[in-house]
Amino acid sequence: MRNHALKFFSMLSLALALAFLVPVRAAAQDQDQYNGDNGDDPPSRVARLSHTDGSVSFNPAGTDDWVAAVINRPMTTGDKLWSDNGSRAELHIGSASLRIGGTTGFSFLNLTDNIAQVQLTEGTLRVRVKRLEQNETFEIDTPNLAFSVLRPGTYRVDVNEAGDSTVVSVIGGEGEVTGGGQAYSVHSGQTATFQGTDQLDADVQSYGNQDDFDQWCAERDHREDRSVSARYVSDDAIGYEDLDDYGGWRPVPDYGQVWFPHTTVVGWATYRYGHWVYIAPWGYTWVEDEPWGFAPFHYGRWVTVGGVWGWVPCAPRGVGVEYVRPVYAPALVAWVGGPHFAVGVAVGGASNVGWFPLGPREVYVPSYRVSRRYVTDVNVYNTRVINRTVVNNYYTTVVVNKQVNNVTYVNQRVNGAVTATSRTTFVSGRSVARDSVRVDQREIVRTQATYGGPAIPPTRQAVIGAGAPARSAPPARFVNRTVVARTAPPPAPVSFDRQQAAIRENGGRPLAVSQMRQIQTATPQNNARAAVRVAPRPQTVVPVQPRNTRVQTNQPNNQQNAQPNFNNRNVQQQNNRNIPQQDNRNVQQQQNNNVNRAPAATTAPPANNVPNTPANNANNNRQYNNRPPNARPTYNNNNVNPQLEQKQNQQLEQLRQRQDLERQKVEQRQVQQQQKLEQRSNANPQQQPRVEQQQQRVQQQQQRVQQQQQQQLQRMEQKHDTQQQQLERRQTQERVRTAPPPQQQSQPRNEKNDKNEKPPKQDRPH
Repeated sequence: MRNHALKFFSMLSLALALAFLVPVRAAAQDQDQYNGDNGDDPPSRVARLSHTDGSVSFNPAGTDDWVAAVINRPMTTGDKLWSDNGSRAELHIGSASLRIGGTTGFSFLNLTDNIAQVQLTEGTLRVRVKRLEQNETFEIDTPNLAFSVLRPGTYRVDVNEAGDSTVVSVIGGEGEVTGGGQAYSVHSGQTATFQGTDQLDADVQSYGNQDDFDQWCAERDHREDRSVSARYVSDDAIGYEDLDDYGGWRPVPDYGQVWFPHTTVVGWATYRYGHWVYIAPWGYTWVEDEPWGFAPFHYGRWVTVGGVWGWVPCAPRGVGVEYVRPVYAPALVAWVGGPHFAVGVAVGGASNVGWFPLGPREVYVPSYRVSRRYVTDVNVYNTRVINRTVVNNYYTTVVVNKQVNNVTYVNQRVNGAVTATSRTTFVSGRSVARDSVRVDQREIVRTQATYGGPAIPPTRQAVIGAGAPARSAPPARFVNRTVVARTAPPPAPVSFDRQQAAIRENGGRPLAVSQMRQIQTATPQNNARAAVRVAPRPQTVVPVQPRNTRVQTNQPNNQQNAQPNFNNRNVQQQNNRNIPQQDNRNVQQQQNNNVNRAPAATTAPPANNVPNTPANNANNNRQYNNRPPNARPTYNNNNVNPQLEQKQNQQLEQLRQRQDLERQKVEQRQVQQQQKLEQRSNANPQQQPRVEQQQQRVQQQQQRVQQQQQQQLQRMEQKHDTQQQQLERRQTQERVRTAPPPQQQSQPRNEKNDKNEKPPKQDRPH
């Protein structure tokens, strides 16, 4: 009997020990999710596909699928775009804009915190870089050269169909071309043409007239420059420039300036009208349908004011204060679980996923492996109403001590804030609004919210997203063409099939950056990109010479007869429709552009200070110390009256403020009307039969009221659009009336006739 008792107590002790150790081990693994080193942190920025015209196709990294490009899709290393004939696309990386023309192949070779390396296999790319930090690299790689941006400015690169000619236009700024064992500096106001692959043949002219594509890019740039939203939100918060046209700013106590979207959907809620995609290494990422829907869903926090949703942004750049670029997040939401919301684990056979937006001062905890420092940065610099103390306290309470029940989320108690959908919709990239699951607000309040995201392995459709199959696939030359790189890019992205298997082994959680590297290096062919040829860095940088005085440098035996023919410019431009027309530019304009010109990109001055003389410099480690972080390129537009433009911008801003105030009053009346109907629906809970009949009548009345309110919002939006169009027409007429007459080109004058020529009457002194 005694032996049986000892055996029983031994088994009981072992069971208790296991019961204690298993949760500890699980907690340790979960905590380890957020104790990675900085090498596991994903990039703090992505690119946003912000605009498309025509047929633009998209290929996500790790797949061979081409689908129609969807705006607001975040893009990162390995993603590709193809813009078909007559099409255009626009992307943003922080404050930098990239715009591609028709018949253009574009992809990201590398996109990190300090490297933006893009591949242009064919077509036209125009880039505007507002800032360039000291340790930042911005590189454009083409089939025959690598172009490095050295200063803030505007640049255009054209690659012909054959891939053996690249035209680099520096509209403002400074750049350097590497290829064919040579390096050339290209200055502001210059257009340099480079032909050949193994050996570059260079020519330079003054930057010519702008074509339709340049004018479209300039208009988009001007739209960004006059953005009112830049006063209230960081211009590194991608998508800030779209907020002016789709909402208004209002001061709110405790939060400062808050942006309120102008929607025409009654009961509109954030993180509902879009779909989920899977993007490594962040995992499930929200893609909003609204044209303005990027910055408010990846930065800042959401709050309801008077029953209307408003966005609390990240802080703008300040004068005399430390500024850190806001950190991108895939979706700033909290997740709900319970018997009706299976978040990663099917509870009671359920298969729904639910979420709601984080409010001000609430901490975002990623589902992907990161360092503790990353958790701090993605919260402190992503919004302006949270500090390190709040983040540290939350991290200790929730992540370390697992006391989730102590967390109260403000938006969890907002009626209609929680959005839920089926697991099938969640992992298939389908529209959430069309497949949303109705939730009971009383149940939501009692449901426990969780941090992190659902541990569900992605499907291929989750990676591809909501885009339909591409109407036009890119030609094989775009996919297979080799480009020249100055900076060695990382290995090619891991195929989705291998990622999916590894994610399943990881319990459905996103793979850490270190895990992705291990998979990349496990296969020898992944160690380097087959379609990238890294060019050796020459020790000498040569200014590009015009054809009539070109210096033959670094060319063996001075083989002039082996060089391509540049003399027939018309034939060349017919063969390459993407090369801009070469035209002489006004000398004064070129001098104005040269204000931004950097010193020579060599450590020693040219011999005898003779212009266009190559500098002999054996030091390969060149330093560029002429990059002020906040420097902005200057753009000259002689046809713009600054006073008139300022006046018209104020008129437009005042009109928008009046319209926003009108909308605010309408929204408040609509919310009050909806609240009265809700109160009637919840009245007399004891009398069940009468309550059901009353609820049916109230629901019918709610539907009628919603239709009326919807029509009211639509009519108001149409009225506001008409008002803005009328104002823009009046402003256009005013600009035409006040514009100076065009200057007539001076004709060549004969010196002998000039002596006898009398001044015109209007020039005589009175």
